[in-house]
Amino acid sequence: MSHRIHQTRAKRVTTTFAVLGVAALGLTACGPAVGSTDASGSTEVDWASIEPAESISFWTNHPGGSQEVEQQLVDAFTEETGIEVEVVTAGANYEEVSQRFQTAQTSGDVGDLVVMSDATWFTNYVNDSLLALDDTFAAAGGDTSTYNATLFNDYLYEGAHYAVPYARSTTIYYYNKDHYAEAGITEAPTTWDEVRANSLALVEGGVTDIAFTFPSAEDYPAWMMNNLVWGYGGGWSDEWDASAITSDGTVEAVQFAQDAVQDGWANVSSGSPADDFAAGVTSQFIGSTGSLGGVTETAAFEVGVAFLPGGPVEQELVVPTGGAGIAISAASTPEEQLAAAMLADHLTSAENTVTFSSQTGYMPVRADADASALYAENPNFEVAVEQLASRTRSQDFMRVFLPGGDLVLATGLQQILTSDDDVAASLAEMQAELEGLYENDLQPQLEG
Repeated sequence: MSHRIHQTRAKRVTTTFAVLGVAALGLTACGPAVGSTDASGSTEVDWASIEPAESISFWTNHPGGSQEVEQQLVDAFTEETGIEVEVVTAGANYEEVSQRFQTAQTSGDVGDLVVMSDATWFTNYVNDSLLALDDTFAAAGGDTSTYNATLFNDYLYEGAHYAVPYARSTTIYYYNKDHYAEAGITEAPTTWDEVRANSLALVEGGVTDIAFTFPSAEDYPAWMMNNLVWGYGGGWSDEWDASAITSDGTVEAVQFAQDAVQDGWANVSSGSPADDFAAGVTSQFIGSTGSLGGVTETAAFEVGVAFLPGGPVEQELVVPTGGAGIAISAASTPEEQLAAAMLADHLTSAENTVTFSSQTGYMPVRADADASALYAENPNFEVAVEQLASRTRSQDFMRVFLPGGDLVLATGLQQILTSDDDVAASLAEMQAELEGLYENDLQPQLEG
């Protein structure tokens, strides 16, 4: 099936429904030609006639140090269904898992259920390696209506879903409560203007030398800074249109960040902002909710977290999602695909997503999950889940879907924040790079 972007624009939902009221999505599949498909892109398999395979494989990098809890959940699945699951450590990170999965397409020895990150699943979609799983998941008895809407729709492209959420995170605002008290600051910032005001109060009050830290190129600055850019009405792209990166909103947002560093109240971390913060070197940073447990445990002060600040244009939908989902291989047999869908539903059930969260720090991915035990252990986790319910937004295509796109953004932002380079001119160069990658590498595959 052809994927002509100018004929059929992507239909990813970018608004989030309340956690306790996610409606059934009722979507029809229309994705790449994976396996045997009819004109609509729906699989021709009569799933009612398929029996699940007796054994399958699950390829994972054990995100968040989850090897033990993953095995426990898999063992429970086998005990319940009789389906044996080989858990394969397919890489040390998401990129390695994706590379191994792509390489294995020629040999046919691929995982049936595979961990795919926000920035790796689309490459495998383009290569026709992932199953459009809506029909299969329904045949397995899975209920997709209880997934957090934004998280589930992160894997929606041209009408079909290609993964379900698993090890998911967002970014969140961290602040040192002891530093705030010493500076006489009583509230976490709700806008970027308040971030600047609080930061100046911290520095001018002699509480800290560095009040806020931006991430380096190695620590996903385009992800962390998407919040700032969206708040100003900008973006890294509008679907496949990269001109958003040179819009007035994006220029103003990135100029704000460069000014923050040059004015002395912010810096760019030489390592990890989370480590800098936990060591007391900086008072505030934006980091993954997956760092909540580690930061809280390491810091010798009271850690505060808050919703990400809004900007002058957008105050609500300013929280980018992140992390990984689990996808089903298009190369697997229907029997293996059905068993893989059953395992995916089990791993991400309302009960098991909380178990997984408790061991890793990732967000519960089901709207009907009871996370009260997590809140009792770490009250900051409740703030993260509430933010997930009301503020999240799927990321811009050019960062998560375009191979090499995040690297262009990361290196460009690093250069801007650590120099006095002209922001508008630098962003124009980044736009040209993104457009070149898309037009030369990705667009021919999408339209082929």
